[in-house]
Parts: sequence; C-alpha cells; structure tokens
Amino acid sequence: MKTTLKKIATGAFALVLIASFTNCKAVQNANNKQKGAAIGAAGGALLGAILGNNIGKGGNSELGAVIGGVVGGGAGVLIGNRMDKQAQEIENEIPGAQVERVDNGIVITFDENSGVFFDTAKYNVNTASKASLDKLANVFNEYPDTNILVVGHTDSSGAADYNMTLSKNRANAVTNYLEGKGLAASRFTTQWFGEEQPTNDNTTAEGRAKNRRVNVAILPNEKMINDAKMQSGEN
Repeated sequence: MKTTLKKIATGAFALVLIASFTNCKAVQNANNKQKGAAIGAAGGALLGAILGNNIGKGGNSELGAVIGGVVGGGAGVLIGNRMDKQAQEIENEIPGAQVERVDNGIVITFDENSGVFFDTAKYNVNTASKASLDKLANVFNEYPDTNILVVGHTDSSGAADYNMTLSKNRANAVTNYLEGKGLAASRFTTQWFGEEQPTNDNTTAEGRAKNRRVNVAILPNEKMINDAKMQSGEN
C-alpha cells in the first residue's frame, strides 16, 4: 500500500521532504535513515499526521509532550532503519491500514475501510478488528523498544460531549485489547479528541467515515534512543 508523509509543521523540513518522499512505499519514503542528520530537531510532523489540519487549536500539549522531538545524526539514521522495517511489516500484515513513516516514528490510521473499525455508536472491538489488532500486536512484540500512542476520533454527527466520550471509549478499547495480548501497559499512552480534529470533510458520508478513526503512533523509547546513540558513538 502506498504511504505518504503529510502535514509537516515546519516549512524548511517540508521542503527537504517533498522532493524525496512523495508517493513512495514506507520503507522508501523513510529515507530518514539517510536524512536523519539533516532533519535535526524539527518537530510537529507526527502531530500533523494524527491531528490533520488542526495543529495549535488547543488540547494538543499533552500529545506533543508524549511525541517529543526528532532524534537526528547517526542515532536518527539507526532509528530510522529500525522504523522502516517495522512499518514494512505492518503494511505486509495489515494491507488495509494506512501506514506513514513520519520523523522517527510510524503513524497508522484505521478507519472504516482499513482494518479496525467500530459499529455505529459502539466501542467494543469487533471480530474483524480483533484479527487486525492481533497482527499488530505480533509486530509490536517483535519490536519491544517502542512506545505506543493510541488516539481516538469521531465525525461531527451527534452531540460533541457524546462524541468525546465515544472517542475515549474507542481509544481505550484498542489500548486494552493490545495490552491483553501481552504488551506492557507502560508502553501505552491513550488520547481522544471526539469530533475536534477532523482530517476530512464532515459534510460528506465519505469524509465522515474517514474521520471516524483511531490513530496508532509508534515511537522510539528511551532505550532505543540510547542504544542508537551508543552505536553511533554519540553517547
């Protein structure tokens, strides 16, 4: 499946990426393993991939703190290489999912057409979604030196308060299911935004279906970062 790098928050960073990354596979567009030194500390791209066009509209500070900055230099090269492999495995295992390599991380978007979805007004993980999450858990178990961020969203149908609670329950349902597959709870952070962060037009049925989504971001943990710095001679 084609992957894209989108919603870059830093203009200079975007200019570097446009020439290299457009319409490439995850393992190709993530030439982050070659671009790591140039990327430096540019931030915001992961937030953009998760929140669409709504950076800076409030409620994002906790999410930003979880995501943090980008590791550059030789360590960034090594981390990029590991993330490339993981992104490719996820694409192979769950071909319906949208997989993006962004900065030092990976963002997976599940909507009604891509592997993990919820019945109307429900938040229990259904049988079809379990099959995709089982495959995702297997990949996560192969790469233990990562943290996992789960973010829930809804479309704008219904009351805003109801949608906020629904997105919370759906995000927690995904987190709880993955933890139940033997993944450490300490790896997970869960966030939810209800209808506040649309990536598509809520006035169309297609747009609403895409806004009813769960994002899963995969980030290098402290051990991976420290190991990469040691291997690159930066520690």
